[in-house]
Amino acid sequence: MARPIPAPALVAGVPDFIAIDVETANHDAGSICQIGFAAFADGVLIENWAWLINPQTWFSAHNIGIHGIRAADVAAAPSWPEVYDEIVALLAGRIVVSHTAFDVTATARACARYDLPLLGAHWLDSARVARRAFARFARRGWGLASLSEYLAIEFDHHDAGEDARAAGLVVLAAVEASGRSVADWLTDAHRPLREFAG
Repeated sequence: MARPIPAPALVAGVPDFIAIDVETANHDAGSICQIGFAAFADGVLIENWAWLINPQTWFSAHNIGIHGIRAADVAAAPSWPEVYDEIVALLAGRIVVSHTAFDVTATARACARYDLPLLGAHWLDSARVARRAFARFARRGWGLASLSEYLAIEFDHHDAGEDARAAGLVVLAAVEASGRSVADWLTDAHRPLREFAG
């Protein structure tokens, strides 16, 4: 079976954080058919890539309409267990950004489906960060497309690699706007919104 393209060598060294995004084949969050990565170091994107995954299940017309990935596109791609060790090696012990909790849930369900341990990472929700860093998004409109438009981030929505890059750039914009570091946001993203009012 085909292997994914190897992860880049992270040429700038150990990343400060890695952003990820997944696309799914159907309504089951664990039906991952693509996973994207964006590695950032010293406030700069250093690598960005995506792998197709064979979810070993059916594709819904609704999901195909969102991301354009079909069963034929992943027929020769590796399954989640076949890429699991590589993903663990990339994320273990690192700050890992995802936009909302969906990607965390999806990877957890994919792991549970194959009786694999959960991914060990320090998860950071870029939507929660944005809601606290930018007052206009505190109550509504914190979707990745809306945030990217506001922050002038150009990306091809619903491609996992592109979405991962955009989520990472949202966090960097929040760092710049707030003066809080990425590590600070690991805690501050869970503080009540009222503490950020005004």
